[in-house]
Amino acid sequence: MTSSLNAGTRLRALLARPQILLAPGAFDGISARFAAAAGAEAVYMTGFGVAGSLLGVPDIGLVTATEMADRVRALAEAAAGTPLIADGDNGHGGALNAARLTRLYEGAGAACIQLEDQVLPKRCGHMEGKEIVALGEATARIKAAAGARHDGGFCVMARTDARAVAGLDEALRRAEAYLHAGADLLFVEAPQTLEEMRAIAERFPGTPLVANMVEDGKTPYLDAKSLQDTGFRLVIFPVSVLLVAAKAVEDAYRALLGAGRLPAEAERLSFAGYNERMGLGELLAKAQALLPATS
Repeated sequence: MTSSLNAGTRLRALLARPQILLAPGAFDGISARFAAAAGAEAVYMTGFGVAGSLLGVPDIGLVTATEMADRVRALAEAAAGTPLIADGDNGHGGALNAARLTRLYEGAGAACIQLEDQVLPKRCGHMEGKEIVALGEATARIKAAAGARHDGGFCVMARTDARAVAGLDEALRRAEAYLHAGADLLFVEAPQTLEEMRAIAERFPGTPLVANMVEDGKTPYLDAKSLQDTGFRLVIFPVSVLLVAAKAVEDAYRALLGAGRLPAEAERLSFAGYNERMGLGELLAKAQALLPATS
């Protein structure tokens, strides 16, 4: 793959390989930059993480479509060419809303938009009390998104939350309908046993399937190799780094306020090390190169 290929085409090439693709979750510029620097081949923008990092709220549908699209642009830029898979929630409305959101995400630099079949407002897929829209409305969202993209390489991921609401059979029926509506990847959210995960893989051989590994979630927590052996092509870890970072931030504030200064033993980057990771030297060199030569 070369950087001349667009983001969606690069993502498709990654999904076409025999090995599973692991996309860690990112929620802001720092996390997206660090994920790419650590060697991630794709990055997943988590709506759960955006809700917390942007507004300080849980994932219950409070972030607007334009706020999400703005965050897509920031993460795509910070990820520096690494394909970004972006959570589009429920499209923020009906089919026309899903189409507009797709165009916004594609224009912002995403490689793929994820759309689900929950009502508005939605909830995190591993929370209780979810509700889903009628199959016809959900299918229209996917069809509209697939038709709205300007470049055929841009991917549409269809997620169904029906397992928690109506059982696995309904979730599989919906996933089949979304595939026929134009989805490129299928994401059956929150299967509760390994047997259910195998049933999903057996139902859709040859289709890129998504596994969602959420710490303390409803789905068996497996490593990437085990998921590949089960039949999944993409695994996302949307909140892993967020939960670690949140604990570190909480501990640092408590230590700072308790001691009146940050304890010397606190684990942290150095000031210079942080600036290095943010690309300060490279940016300053670019700025210097743009200045006129002095005689």
